[in-house]
Amino acid sequence: MTNSTPPAQPGTTAFFLQAAISFAVSSTGVAAGVVYLPVSAWVRAFLALGLLYVITSTFTLAKCIRDRQESQAVTSRVEQARLDKLLAEHDPYATPSL
Repeated sequence: MTNSTPPAQPGTTAFFLQAAISFAVSSTGVAAGVVYLPVSAWVRAFLALGLLYVITSTFTLAKCIRDRQESQAVTSRVEQARLDKLLAEHDPYATPSL
């Protein structure tokens, strides 16, 4: 008998949609703010480049966190499988051989 935990459920479609819409609205809002800011073109270009950098680094960070969580889940599953095997092979009523 194994007592393993079920895999984590992925986010719902509604949560994914909310996250995607939120990202689109916030990115568009900041981009519009940069475009309509009453400054020179060089300052706008600098701010736009900064916005792109923040967006790409956010995606990279999210991917790194996801990869770390996935690797920990695999390690946890391997350790759980080893423990299950040891428990299945263990006979508490066996006499110790000397």
